[in-house]
Amino acid sequence: MSNFNGLMLEANLIGGAWTGADSGETIAVTNPATGETLGQIPASGADETTRAIAAAKDAFATWSRTDLMARVKLLQDLHDALLDNQEPLAQLLTAEQGKPLFEARGEIAIGSAYVRWFAERGRRAEGEIFPAPTADRRLLVTHHPVGVVGAITPWNFPSSMLARKLAPALAVGCTVVAKPATQTPYSGLAWGKLCEDVGFPAGVVNILTGSARAIGGAIMQSPDVRKVTFTGSTEVGKTLIRQSADTVKKVSMELGGNAPFIVFDDADLDAAIEGAMVAKYRNMGQTCVCTNRFIVQAGIHDAFVQRLAEATGALVVGDGTEAGVQQGPLIDNTAVEKVETMIADAVEKGGTVVTGGKRHGNGGTYFQPTVVTGATGDMMFATDEIFGPLSAVFKFETEDEALAAANATEYGLAAYAYTNDLARVFRLNEGLDYGMIGINAGLITTVEAPFGGVKESGIGKEGGSQGLEDYLDTKYTAIAGLGG
Repeated sequence: MSNFNGLMLEANLIGGAWTGADSGETIAVTNPATGETLGQIPASGADETTRAIAAAKDAFATWSRTDLMARVKLLQDLHDALLDNQEPLAQLLTAEQGKPLFEARGEIAIGSAYVRWFAERGRRAEGEIFPAPTADRRLLVTHHPVGVVGAITPWNFPSSMLARKLAPALAVGCTVVAKPATQTPYSGLAWGKLCEDVGFPAGVVNILTGSARAIGGAIMQSPDVRKVTFTGSTEVGKTLIRQSADTVKKVSMELGGNAPFIVFDDADLDAAIEGAMVAKYRNMGQTCVCTNRFIVQAGIHDAFVQRLAEATGALVVGDGTEAGVQQGPLIDNTAVEKVETMIADAVEKGGTVVTGGKRHGNGGTYFQPTVVTGATGDMMFATDEIFGPLSAVFKFETEDEALAAANATEYGLAAYAYTNDLARVFRLNEGLDYGMIGINAGLITTVEAPFGGVKESGIGKEGGSQGLEDYLDTKYTAIAGLGG
């Protein structure tokens, strides 16, 4: 499967043509599990992006007026194409990103589910007719595609993150210029190939690789790009929000997180451990909704730590393509060094490494899944996103103390809590300053629900009925002179 069933593309899709960078320059893409070079992608910049935006603008004139059911049919065909190619797409994803193959298969599956969901939601972008103050008028509210959409996606979920942006945009009649992350470009380019294969018109979907600064800058500067959707760091998101002001673009930002995972004394310990392993170690801890802080009540603390350490120590680390592997490599050396720095900082400030704590014997960017206890608010991981397989365990006494600790961050993306007290569940719903809350659940992302945060974790939602709104402009029309 060296060419991944023809889905490993090494060119950009601009206006229906597969092309290299104008300069002819390329960027090497590396397999983090082996260190081997997978291939080369175009090192594109502002000029190529400007052409892609022009192609998307031209295509928008007809795509936005295409019959709704024609758009729905293309999205349904795209859903089918993703599932028909699930295995080669998963193999490609694991090769460039490193996550275990079973997780990669799951990512392709949920990406296809987003496509199907938004194909259906696009038929439900209802308007409204409401009573007028006078009998000779009718008042209408209608929704219309916003225009050309710029989509910038990260390396940790290079397929499903694009699905959540492409699918709603295409469903309502927008066209797209997408930039996948340089570390994981092939999963993004594969979407371009599949869109082309199922019959999306030229220019509706454009995908470029290259300089984030140059491509992103051209997207932000263009008055023809009316909406930008970004998933990535809060730092970069703030820069894009500032840049959006000059052309007053709509923006949706899914940014960083610092997820608390609160375990109360009355929690089901088995369920809490099962949820903890999913919420912490999925994709080697490299997700924006991963647990950053385990906040555990004193009465259950020691038992939880023991079970968490046992389960963490038993995780199988290796190449994600090998059977039974649960943890692959981290994305690069910078990620490894960040985890090492956080562990050293915690130990220096009184924390204890219960299991793991070092680079893995496999070498490269493999790291031992790690548990640190005795965590305190002055340690780096109390405020900074870990993005690695490091579990930091804090101890608390009272519910108010747990809530205060959970909210003591500028982030507000995801939070988790385990308890069997129903009244407490509602207090947590009201008291946790987070856009998504999992109660007795460690995996909460689903196409039917809005995904997004509050505070510095972002603006806007992806998924659910809310996921369509950011791709639509709302118009109010008053029609007078109708008699009465």
